[in-house]
Amino acid sequence: MAGYEYVSPEQLAGFDKYKYSAVDTNPLSLYIMHPFWNTIVKVFPTWLAPNLITFSGFLLVVFNFLLMAYFDPDFYASAPGYKHVPDWVWIVVGILNFIAYTLDGVDGKQARRTNSSTPLGELFDHGLDSWSCVYFVVTVYSIFGRGPSGVSVFVLYLLLWVVLFSFILSHWEKYNTGILFLPWGYDISQVTISFVYIVTAIVGVEAWLCVMCDSSNEFIKLFQHGSFSRLQIF
Repeated sequence: MAGYEYVSPEQLAGFDKYKYSAVDTNPLSLYIMHPFWNTIVKVFPTWLAPNLITFSGFLLVVFNFLLMAYFDPDFYASAPGYKHVPDWVWIVVGILNFIAYTLDGVDGKQARRTNSSTPLGELFDHGLDSWSCVYFVVTVYSIFGRGPSGVSVFVLYLLLWVVLFSFILSHWEKYNTGILFLPWGYDISQVTISFVYIVTAIVGVEAWLCVMCDSSNEFIKLFQHGSFSRLQIF
């Protein structure tokens, strides 16, 4: 594996002509996050490498995963009758998740600000993002957990595939079009996840379990009363 040629000479030669091109139409990004990131990036000194910002954000994501794995190793901490994750952990995870999201948003701005944007920097950034997809989903899973009132591990597996497939699909589209159309789900999910962590520290995991139980009961009632029999498929 060490002697395998992952990038051909022709592909390496294409790096000199490559130019990053992305389209972001998410209102949350355009009107809130990008102005915020434009302000934050000015705080960083110009000698700070963009890749260091990228890697620092990734380390925060990994730290959140390890912290949650310590307090909830088997994903049963949110189940009734089990010792729950301390409230301060949710606060820390929520804050660090938003900081990691912010660093992921400013690393590219820092690269363009310092005229150090390169294809390898983008590869490094998006390569770490692909790993973060796993850590994000698994860490959030601890809010609901396993057990009769939680979410099954199989559902977690499906969610992981949905997130990873969306990530791969976006980059496959870029490979063919030359433009990365940034999905709305990323920014919305990161802000929502950070907010949910903080709310969980305030109201407790029981609040989410009640919401899930109520939703399940309503679904069962609708099914029992034949409400779905009136649905037509065209």
